[in-house]
Amino acid sequence: MANFVPLLKTSELPRGAKKTVFVAGKRIMVANVDGKFFAIDDSCTHAGCSLGTEGFLDGNVITCGCHGGQFDVTSGKVLALPPTADEGTYEIKIEGDSVMVAV
Repeated sequence: MANFVPLLKTSELPRGAKKTVFVAGKRIMVANVDGKFFAIDDSCTHAGCSLGTEGFLDGNVITCGCHGGQFDVTSGKVLALPPTADEGTYEIKIEGDSVMVAV
């Protein structure tokens, strides 16, 4: 069974927003896509740039601000090169007004 830890309050991340958080020694990007929360690794698999601080979120697509690689935040899948490796994903659940992630 996964151990869920709180990341932030739902009110801290409006629809269409993203944020980098640190939990259990990991840097994770959390995104609110149409009221649903998703979490993927924050480092672009191409050059390690932060997707949460340097990236651009449009719907469910995060574009890396360094070299333009794209990922689907709902699945972690690469959508556009130069990255060739998918992002790791994390299970999210909402408890009350807390966004929690499985670590």
